[in-house]
Amino acid sequence: MRTWRVGTFSMGASLIFLGLFLFFSKFLGLKLAEVLMAWWPVLLVVLGVEILVYLFLSRQEQPILKYDFLSIFFVGLIGTTGIIFAVLSSAGVMGKVEEVMAKEVRSYDLPAFSYKTDDSIKRVVVRSVGYDMTVEATEDKEVSMFGTYRVETAKKTALLKNADDIVTANQKGDTLYLNFKMLPDEMGPFNSQGIVAATILVPNDVKLEVVGNNDSLSLKPRTLVNDWNIESSSAVTVDVMKNSNMTVKTVGVDQLSGKEWKITEEPKGEELDAAGPKNAVYQSGDGKYLIHISNAYEVKLNINQ
Repeated sequence: MRTWRVGTFSMGASLIFLGLFLFFSKFLGLKLAEVLMAWWPVLLVVLGVEILVYLFLSRQEQPILKYDFLSIFFVGLIGTTGIIFAVLSSAGVMGKVEEVMAKEVRSYDLPAFSYKTDDSIKRVVVRSVGYDMTVEATEDKEVSMFGTYRVETAKKTALLKNADDIVTANQKGDTLYLNFKMLPDEMGPFNSQGIVAATILVPNDVKLEVVGNNDSLSLKPRTLVNDWNIESSSAVTVDVMKNSNMTVKTVGVDQLSGKEWKITEEPKGEELDAAGPKNAVYQSGDGKYLIHISNAYEVKLNINQ
């Protein structure tokens, strides 16, 4: 007569039902972690039922349980895996792992920002947090901003709901302060910082100060009729008209691009592209309005006709 070893039926039944559950989970949209977390208690029930059935059907007065340890080992292994998934889920780890696995790189438009200006505002100060920006002079009497940002996220909705989520505007006396914020993001080993590409339009008749944070900055002064001061940006590109009335001055810049620069201070015998900080100047027309650039690594000058 064939001996019934407890565990054999449990393993077979567990594998069959788990396979069916995984198969139908594809159509139900369930995740593997959810399947294992929901399934592992059933393994104990199946094993317990098998023991009770064996004892009930056994015709011995004192039945002796015989176990299939290999089968029980595999049942226990599957159950332990389910318990581990349940513990990780209760600790919030599984949620983080699933969020990381579902992340995609998504691009969104920056919320529109505008601030009406009047004669009381004489100066605009922009403080960046390391994002690439383009600053352009305009004849409109307002400071405005538009652009895009790119983030790695599992959410399908935009992270920024309004302009206050990325920039704050405060007027103190005759100065308007624009302070940029970091993109909202959860800290973690798999998180990457988002990328912002913003364009800021500033009235051409107010003074401008931009305090960078090792970012890239593109300047388009166009019809500038006041002074700009730029500091602590990694790379600065200046687009100027050949017949404009301005002076571009650099202080302590490592690299200069453009043949129109005039070196004003550097060790004797060094060339324009030599290593080391340089002071240089470019003048167009009478050079009435000044763009002063300091503490930048590279400054590129583009002369437009």
